Amino acid sequence: MEIRSNIAFKVCLVLSLLLVGLTFFGCAGVRTSPEGGSGVVVADSTLFLCPTVKQAGGVGCTAPSLKGKLVAVNSSDGSLLWEVSPEFLGAIYGNPVVAGDLVYVGGYNGKIYEINASSHLSAQEYLDKTNPQPIIGGPVVAGDRVYLGGADGRVYALNAVSLKEEWKFPTKDKVGKIWSTPAIDGDTLYIGSFDKKLYALDTKTGKEKWGKPFETEGAIISTPLVYGNTVYIGSFDRHFYAINAGDGSLKWKFMADSWFWAKPLAYNNVIYAPCLDHKVYALDAKTGEKIADFDLGSPISSSPVLLGSLVVIASEEGKVYTIDTSSNQLKLLAELGETIYAPLGTTSCGCGEVVYIYTRGQNLYALNAASGAKLWSQTIK
Repeated sequence: MEIRSNIAFKVCLVLSLLLVGLTFFGCAGVRTSPEGGSGVVVADSTLFLCPTVKQAGGVGCTAPSLKGKLVAVNSSDGSLLWEVSPEFLGAIYGNPVVAGDLVYVGGYNGKIYEINASSHLSAQEYLDKTNPQPIIGGPVVAGDRVYLGGADGRVYALNAVSLKEEWKFPTKDKVGKIWSTPAIDGDTLYIGSFDKKLYALDTKTGKEKWGKPFETEGAIISTPLVYGNTVYIGSFDRHFYAINAGDGSLKWKFMADSWFWAKPLAYNNVIYAPCLDHKVYALDAKTGEKIADFDLGSPISSSPVLLGSLVVIASEEGKVYTIDTSSNQLKLLAELGETIYAPLGTTSCGCGEVVYIYTRGQNLYALNAASGAKLWSQTIK
């Protein structure tokens, strides 16, 4: 019953967001947009994340609006270093990406922001000035370009300095909204769409590299994983796919009991695929054979991280686990008691390996990955 209720929630969320462009009708005490927040990105000794703050509601409405910002936090103690709050109009879902001294963030208002980590000055550019659409997934930087997908169903390549468009690729389906963050391997960009397809695009030209996109039976939300010569992706059709990176042909597929939302992880020829059916599946990377599954007791939306030979993963109900890849043993690391949707972040310091977790309650935690001890916590609003 719990699984069904969580799946029903996800279905309602997706349908609502599609129908009203990520806004809810809000003048009767209902939120004007869904709450959001990015995961934690670690660059040197600084943590970057994008919380969403509530502001006063509009005329005649009791519900607050939502506004995002970029926050930089000291990784050693959680102290706030600086924050920048450009004209974000709503929740921020995708992770920021750091390239040198520049941080890039996609906004709900359809703008991409380039923020200088030293001066805190920002540049901004609409993906489509004539018809702005929300940016849900995070951007990716490769070479001198920024790549990202929009809710208008297009993939964009922008100049990393000027943010001017260099090419764009339109998906062909009317429901081709893109929430996925792209994955880049060499000169190929892989990205999934609500039109149930996985695309492979040339990073220089934006042209399709396969004869046709790879098709599934459900929307693709998660970020693709490229491992070896294979692209791994989960779909809302309850299947997890291994696809030949060169020609887009199917290698194998695996069926679970619910949707795949989070990005998978690879280690030592094993794919760890989190699913909303409460389980993490350990699958042989070559054959798709199930090696093991691990039941976390609630859906898994947060993308896991690898620390040494440990897979660290969090469930939506706020429990953090490690999976020992050598013994396939699941261990409860910590119970935070707060909902976790956002991807995890990691780093190494004098105290060992550290995992950073940002909760829906707007609290940022630093945990020792070996013992689960809380090193510090900070409310980030």
